[in-house]
Amino acid sequence: MDSSTAKTTLDRVVQQAGTVILGKERQLRLALTCVLARGHLLIEDVPGVGKTTLAHVLAKTLGLQFQRIQFTSDMLPADILGASVFNRQNSNFEFVRGPIFAQLILADEINRTTPKTQSALLEAMEENQVTIEGQTYRLPTPFFVIATQNPSNQIGTFPLPESQLDRFLMRMVMGYPDNTAERSLLKGEDRRDVLAQLTPCVSIETLQEIQAIVAKVHSSDALLDYVQAIIRYTREAPQFQTGLSPRAGLAILRSAQAWALLHGRDFLQPEDVQAVLPHVVAHRLVPAADFRDEPRDKLIQQVLEVPIP
Repeated sequence: MDSSTAKTTLDRVVQQAGTVILGKERQLRLALTCVLARGHLLIEDVPGVGKTTLAHVLAKTLGLQFQRIQFTSDMLPADILGASVFNRQNSNFEFVRGPIFAQLILADEINRTTPKTQSALLEAMEENQVTIEGQTYRLPTPFFVIATQNPSNQIGTFPLPESQLDRFLMRMVMGYPDNTAERSLLKGEDRRDVLAQLTPCVSIETLQEIQAIVAKVHSSDALLDYVQAIIRYTREAPQFQTGLSPRAGLAILRSAQAWALLHGRDFLQPEDVQAVLPHVVAHRLVPAADFRDEPRDKLIQQVLEVPIP
């Protein structure tokens, strides 16, 4: 499969998903970028703007096995990973798999559970496996987590630690629909009915083939110089407490490669990096003490203004 064929296939995915998620093509493409780059997505927004629906749509359109985990303050790690249960018939303990054993996981309202339970996802998101009582279990492939997060100023939320945030390749907001899309929502068919009619646009094998192509999207030395200039800027700029890590640099590159393939190219341009950069770095950069009152968008804009070498 070449980049042109991959683009045609992915355009079909975006078009079908757009029949349910109205007026949000960019958000759909960003979410698909995460899937293609084998990363995970964090969506932070107020309730009711389509975060959960987006996860359902991707699962249906990509033909992925889907599990929703509703996070609450009393949830335990075993509720996610599974636990050993005593079988009276053979007098042995048997491992009962939890909902984490699916291809697409919706971690709904992830910041409503305690840090101990949040950390149950760390190994799964980083290594595609979980370890329970000394036994390691592989997770299905592909494995993709979409986590939704309520604004931190809402009652009953626990902030995600930096180590957990860093496991997410990208973070984005859904935002309110524009007038045209909202009118279509009000007048049109119930989104749940439209969602039920969706069929997979690609097979699992085709999706994995496209994921493999992403890694082959060409990155010139000049483009890598640009990515390194961005990373160096964040480490030297006084407005950030700490700069971007090497893992963040790889995340920028992987995301840009997936974005380029989505647009039918087998090589990277600076515009690809700029398109994904705010969503890759915003949750990784912590403002320095003197810049805590600065709008986060303004600080990220300064990173985008790093000159192209």
